[in-house]
Amino acid sequence: MTSALSIILGVILAASAVGFIAGRRIPMNLENWTVGGRKFGIALIWLLMAGEVYTTFTYLGASGWAYAKGAPTYYILIYGTLAYTLSFFILPEIWKIGKRAGLHTQPDFFVHVYKSRGLGVLVAAVGIISILPYLQLQLAGLGLIVEVASDGAVSSSAAILLAFLLTTAFVLTSGLRGSAWVSVIKDVLMLSAVGIVGFGLPKIHFGSIGRMFQALIEKNPNHLVFPGSAPTMGVLWVMSTVLLTGMGFYMWPQLFGTAFSAKSDRIIRRNAVIMPLYQIPVVLIFFVGFTAFLVLPGLKNGDLSLLTLVRQSYPPWFVGFVGAAGAVTAMVPASVLVLSAAALLSKNIYRAGFRPGASDVEVMRVSRLMVLAVATAALVFALALPNALVNLLLIGYDGVAQLFPGVILGLFWKKVTRGGVAAGLITGLAVASFLVFGKHDPFFGFNAGFIALSVNALVAVAVSKFVRPSSRPAR
Repeated sequence: MTSALSIILGVILAASAVGFIAGRRIPMNLENWTVGGRKFGIALIWLLMAGEVYTTFTYLGASGWAYAKGAPTYYILIYGTLAYTLSFFILPEIWKIGKRAGLHTQPDFFVHVYKSRGLGVLVAAVGIISILPYLQLQLAGLGLIVEVASDGAVSSSAAILLAFLLTTAFVLTSGLRGSAWVSVIKDVLMLSAVGIVGFGLPKIHFGSIGRMFQALIEKNPNHLVFPGSAPTMGVLWVMSTVLLTGMGFYMWPQLFGTAFSAKSDRIIRRNAVIMPLYQIPVVLIFFVGFTAFLVLPGLKNGDLSLLTLVRQSYPPWFVGFVGAAGAVTAMVPASVLVLSAAALLSKNIYRAGFRPGASDVEVMRVSRLMVLAVATAALVFALALPNALVNLLLIGYDGVAQLFPGVILGLFWKKVTRGGVAAGLITGLAVASFLVFGKHDPFFGFNAGFIALSVNALVAVAVSKFVRPSSRPAR
């Protein structure tokens, strides 16, 4: 596996070097560090957002779901397309407010619109709690990809440590610009690898994609129709999950904040038009999962289906290429997640909650310290307590989706109040936590997070309508 190891290590080092170079001649003030100076054009915005969206889940999760669950996996295609459609109307309005008011983070938006630092602190806390398990899983996925691709020659812990130290270093040096430049490498490698295996594996084992599907229909036709091989994930679950994740998609702090880095609202709209093209690689990943379902029956961990099948079907150097692409696919979102969590902690917790008079220079200094703190915490959990945050991820998407009513109402309904939004958010989080951790997900066939989001919206509207507002939202 020497060739595979050399390729993996070489790509990780090259990507990190690009991340360092990206910020070499840029003064790293708060504006440049968090939102890239608001100068990103369509290419960088497209690649950066794709880098944040198409993570190790594209490698491991999508193929694993296609392998283990079958038809419910289709929801991935639907919710992404719905989210991009919503972004065409929502993100440009968010960008305009951000440009006018000099906003850097998602909680900044809530503070500006609702004139409430307390609400901003609450939103920041929701974002940080959601980011940490997501970051840990990126690290775990990176380690798993490198360990399997190297046939165990490099341990998962060693891969996580090396890649994350380099990632943290270029985040400290270059901020969001470093992540954007590395995302170019990531997307070239990922699209190449996915294209080759997505078309290649069905052809190698069955002669064509059509024959692979024919074999699948003959062996297990129910795998391709709802609820597939997952009895609890029927049509109601898929429909409610699509709505939840479609609305919650851009509520993740890192994706919301990336909108502020665009040059103009026109860039944001053009990005919404072309982002659905990235759903094509996801379809190819499904093909790999379905092929593995036929060729490798009985895998204990369906998430390993892609890597296992690639190792059996291609020479070691190509396995190294796929592993390298997977490693960089984890590094880009990990870097943005660390940056976003650090910005939330420094600007929206430290300054808003403890030092309202702190200057941007002080916040920038604290942000860099928070990068080290967040990175260290994620590294400790990933290496020493790999399952400690897994349960929190169950509430991650359900949690960030609860921010959607506050954003939409703040943009488009003049009568909304901060009290209504806060009451709805707290209620939604409570309902989601009760249903998920109480093992009531799905709830009568519906995604528990969707139930919580519905209650959230009703409470926000009711409180705003019937409780006299102290102030109107600013836009």
